[in-house]
Amino acid sequence: MPVKDAQGRTLVTLIPGDGVGPECIEATRRIIEASGVQLSFDIQHAGESVFKKGIPSGVPQETIDSIRKTRLVLKGPLGTPVGYGEKSANVTLRKLFETYANIRPVRELPGVKTPYSGRNLDLVVVRENVEDLYAGIEHMQTPGVAQCLKLISAKGCEKIVRTAFEFARSEGRKSVACATKSNIMKMTEGLLKRTFERIAPEYPDIQSWHVIIDNAAHQLVKKPEQFDVIVTTNMNGDIISDLTSALVGGLGFAPSANLGNEVAIFEAVHGSAPKYAGKNCINPTAVLLSGVAMLRYINEFEAAQRIEQSVIYTLEQCAKEGVGTGDVVGYDKPNTLSTSAFADRIIKNLGHKSEKYKVRDYREIKLPKISDEPAFVKAKSTRVVGADIFVQANLQPAVLGPKIEALLEGSALKLKMISNRGTKVYPSAGAITDCVDQYRCRCILRDGAQKGATATLTDDQLLPVLAKFGASKELSWMHIEKLQEIDGSEGFTKAQGED
Repeated sequence: MPVKDAQGRTLVTLIPGDGVGPECIEATRRIIEASGVQLSFDIQHAGESVFKKGIPSGVPQETIDSIRKTRLVLKGPLGTPVGYGEKSANVTLRKLFETYANIRPVRELPGVKTPYSGRNLDLVVVRENVEDLYAGIEHMQTPGVAQCLKLISAKGCEKIVRTAFEFARSEGRKSVACATKSNIMKMTEGLLKRTFERIAPEYPDIQSWHVIIDNAAHQLVKKPEQFDVIVTTNMNGDIISDLTSALVGGLGFAPSANLGNEVAIFEAVHGSAPKYAGKNCINPTAVLLSGVAMLRYINEFEAAQRIEQSVIYTLEQCAKEGVGTGDVVGYDKPNTLSTSAFADRIIKNLGHKSEKYKVRDYREIKLPKISDEPAFVKAKSTRVVGADIFVQANLQPAVLGPKIEALLEGSALKLKMISNRGTKVYPSAGAITDCVDQYRCRCILRDGAQKGATATLTDDQLLPVLAKFGASKELSWMHIEKLQEIDGSEGFTKAQGED
């Protein structure tokens, strides 16, 4: 529920952002206030300006305190260092407040010409927002090998799948497609697929199907009309939502909502575009439509509809007059509308409706309420059947293998195989692999590792093995992964070429 001040106004943390953000936010604020909605904005900061003050997260404590109070955020794009330095302040905000669902709608708009014009595109990407590779857990395993952990949880999958179906119902949509790379990543991406297939029967009014993510990208270019709602993992969703925005005219028309059970953050998909900053030339539509989504979230449905209708009416009007924002007609042209001039038109047109464009009948979305217990999945039985020991070694597999076998002599473990970047290289199966200096040594219990056995590897058995690896002068262990059998099924995948 929205938080109100003493005058009955809804409290909103307003983050102008970097680059073109302040211009877009100011246009959006003016239009929302002109619609008659009573909001109280608390202006706070995050992103590039905060990084420059030496705050590594890009999010100062006063901004966090404001969001904890208001539970509602409207923000402009934030600048983030690329390839070095601090983490994305955008991602930090999403993760700090567990806004686990990223809703990214795209719809064909009048006067915005694309190769898909006239095909009435109207679809939504529902992207898991806080885990996957975006957990940002990275390590340099060796000076030449980097690692990023892809974390997918059963709880995260449960929340995003249920949100996708509930969102579809709130907008009267008829289908939800689940897009994953589960043909390759059977445990991580496969977890989302299995969760989707388990939950889908609870929504018999909504058609559901699964599609491999690369085929989804192919189909989005070939026949995007077949999609209504697409639910997917974090990185996949980031990529295909940018693709879908291009189908209807680009990021200038791409709003988004980051929804959680406690906090909601509304922002445009596009970045801060610093080369246009301060020039009053950027298209504010994406930020404005994010504001419209915020109004619907706080049940201001009438005002949201009035603003959306005015945007459509204004775009139709601009098309007839041959004018528009720079991303539509070109920057620095005589018929180019500035950010503020475009906002003025929308304010003037409040109350006008398009004769062709129909606004959906929206209902309040019911976000899933599930257990907050960390152990979301409880297994009946687990046992550790071995360990993958990752080592740094400047040795060829034929030399490394016997050395590992010698190190394991007298221990509870034996070497099953060694892989390099996922391909088995020892014992040799004849593969031609250009090895790097990070190897995975799959070590299993000498007795009881077979399926159905009961023996389990203990830390007392594992630690002496690691000590032997650590004492070696020719290799160094980097990290380990215990090989678990969960409810009788292997909780790990095999290397390419492994039996």
